[in-house]
Amino acid sequence: MDIEIVRTYCLSLPHTTEDMPFGPTTLVFRIGGKMFGLMSLDEVDFQRINLKCDPEKVEELRDNYSYIIPGYHMNKTHWNTVQLSDEADFKLVTKLIVDSYNLVKDSLPKAIKSTLI
Repeated sequence: MDIEIVRTYCLSLPHTTEDMPFGPTTLVFRIGGKMFGLMSLDEVDFQRINLKCDPEKVEELRDNYSYIIPGYHMNKTHWNTVQLSDEADFKLVTKLIVDSYNLVKDSLPKAIKSTLI
């Protein structure tokens, strides 16, 4: 899966920003200053993206999709890593991106949410 397409999709979500606070190999996507996605840029075989996930769904996704694993260097209860290999289903990946975005957006304080209108 082309990481530029995934990056463009993430940036198409309203009020999304990107930065590289962890160095030149990790791209971070944010809403209201909070991370909803972290994309690795230094993998050779395939890229990956860490996405926030509803804790009730993390195990189900990991059990049903071989390219979804516990969040790499993240809290395994709240984050999954999606390996962007050829096996990855683009529709599912975009759904997981939107779910992550919405989880973070919905958890923002009212003061921050009001600035995103």
